[in-house]
Amino acid sequence: MSETRWNRRQIEAQLRQLGVREGDLLMVHASLRSLGYVIGGANCVMQALLGALGPSGTLCAYVDFEPFFEEDDDPASIPVFDKHTAPAARDHGMLHETLRKWPGCLRSDHPDAGVVALGAMAAWLTETHPLQFGYGPGSPFDRFVQANGRVLHLGSPLDTTTLIHYAEHLAPIPGKHLNLYRRLLPTAEGPTWVDIEEFDTADPVADYLPVNFFELIVTEYLMEGRGISGRVGNAECHMLESQELIPFAVDWLVRYARLHAP
Repeated sequence: MSETRWNRRQIEAQLRQLGVREGDLLMVHASLRSLGYVIGGANCVMQALLGALGPSGTLCAYVDFEPFFEEDDDPASIPVFDKHTAPAARDHGMLHETLRKWPGCLRSDHPDAGVVALGAMAAWLTETHPLQFGYGPGSPFDRFVQANGRVLHLGSPLDTTTLIHYAEHLAPIPGKHLNLYRRLLPTAEGPTWVDIEEFDTADPVADYLPVNFFELIVTEYLMEGRGISGRVGNAECHMLESQELIPFAVDWLVRYARLHAP
């Protein structure tokens, strides 16, 4: 039996059936491989997303960046971070890099918590991004929730739901790990090493949390009948409502801490 070959119109129709609406503010996570054979690849998926969102919609994604250096490398050999050219982190997948390079796409200033956006709300979403605690209040993630943004998983693992880092900031739980690091950034005085403080985003933010707690939170959210699930291409996909997900995640973290925090 030959493999199904999906085209742009089919993908766009499936996105609409999943619940993507014209005018939405949509944060996408995607595993293109899980969609199966899409004629035109990442460009086709981008066109389908933009088609479903329409001219009044906004597509965004968390990109981080690929530093290509180690913390103990000679500081003189480390290039200054340039948000216009720095590639998205490779483990975020091809669609994130495709969006980053799409004509008209804007990127926030934070090197690690960086968000790219394309569409009607792109400038507002990315215009300011605090370097300190860049996933928290005042960040694009905060504004995304304020604007009733929606998170779309296109076949991607549930533990990649970056928006839950925002819930980590809001949750009043004990023992949250702080991480202090530095980045070489462009400033009015030229390239400058800047110290950045952030809750630990590489590991669970507190020792008593399970490694897969992002996945546990989103799975429970979906099992309670929240969000929308369906198929796009060959992939199982999910739509999450940020104004439901964030209080749900904060409550989950608080309840878990009451049971397990020392």
